[in-house]
Amino acid sequence: MPGRWSSWQSTLARKPARKAFDPGARGPLNGVRVVDLSRLVAGNILTLQLGDFGAEVIKVEPPEGDTLRSWRVKGVETAWKVYGRNKKSVALDLRSEDGRAIVKRLAATAQILVESFRPGVLEDMGLAPAQLHALNPRLVIVRISGWGQDGRYRHKPGFGTLIEGYSGFASMNGFADREPVLPPMYLADAMAALYGYGAVMVALREVEVAGGKGQVLDLPLFDPLFSVLGPQAANHKLTGEVKVRTGSRSTNAAPRNVYRTRDDRWVCLSASTQGMAERVLTKIGRPELAKDPRFATNIERVRHGEELDAIIGGFIAERDLAENLRYFDEAGVTIGPVYDIAQIVQDDYVLEREALIEIPDADMGELPTHPVVPRLSGTPGALRAGAPAIGEHNEALLKPLLGSADYDRLRQSSAISSGRGTKK
Repeated sequence: MPGRWSSWQSTLARKPARKAFDPGARGPLNGVRVVDLSRLVAGNILTLQLGDFGAEVIKVEPPEGDTLRSWRVKGVETAWKVYGRNKKSVALDLRSEDGRAIVKRLAATAQILVESFRPGVLEDMGLAPAQLHALNPRLVIVRISGWGQDGRYRHKPGFGTLIEGYSGFASMNGFADREPVLPPMYLADAMAALYGYGAVMVALREVEVAGGKGQVLDLPLFDPLFSVLGPQAANHKLTGEVKVRTGSRSTNAAPRNVYRTRDDRWVCLSASTQGMAERVLTKIGRPELAKDPRFATNIERVRHGEELDAIIGGFIAERDLAENLRYFDEAGVTIGPVYDIAQIVQDDYVLEREALIEIPDADMGELPTHPVVPRLSGTPGALRAGAPAIGEHNEALLKPLLGSADYDRLRQSSAISSGRGTKK
């Protein structure tokens, strides 16, 4: 693409040629079949991780497709393209008995099933865990919901926004004199997905190594996000206080904040150890502050954080971004730029690490996306395919499972949907 991507493409041109897709790649989860009934973000991120490392992920979509497909930018399904890669799509009408019967047939061949219906819906469809385990005792079933499979809120809608507010996260996020701030991305969903991915591996190991049976993973969005808030409950018990919003300042260590530069850019600086804090004070030409009772210890620096930030911020404001970064980097101070996405995609570190790659795409020419994360030295993941069209793999997956006659009959009955046709 022209303009902002030109530097990136120039950097990539100097690198050895690398295959965008390797359809025959064998990841460490090769041979694991996943039936994904989930919608939107948490389930799709969880099964993306499984697919990236070699699992066969069969995305079961309604005729109109996963709701994630409706999150379009300039008419392009960017969210689906990123989180739908390395998956196969079949389109089924789960309102029909025949459609649900096909799910049972698929579940009987799988190692993992992921769903994100409201608690009770799976049971109403005749796909309760007990029924699925009767067909496949070794099946690991992941049940994603907002609030969990039990408790008084189990039947409440559970989008991540509600959890980000209820968990205590939003109350801590933002500035003391402003309203609580929700995250600008799907934090609760992503946290649940990554917790769930680890738990699936635990459950799968129990089946494959310890000879155990399949089990049900109750994965609400609430539990993972609440857990990463750490010692807040313990702190409250000790002090009786509620953590106040402090903007970018930390209540654990100081200095730690974002600071504006002379050229109207921003840097973030953190000095979480005594030695680093003293180094910062020395580099801004104020070594005597290390002996000032207000700043001599971490506890006092946190207590006098506003005064400390004014001193450090004043020094940084007299210099441009590049000058600040060079000056503090040379002194070994932990400082970095605050980037937006336009700056990230041009950054040499991101390019060298290939933390952002481009893959062929029919709508965009090249789709910028993240690679397989994390890197494994011996059994790495791979990009085997881009995100599928709705029902793209109906025939390839369902005809062998059902037989030609039943497949054709169910196509005619619309239990198997043609979706929006073949992949562009």
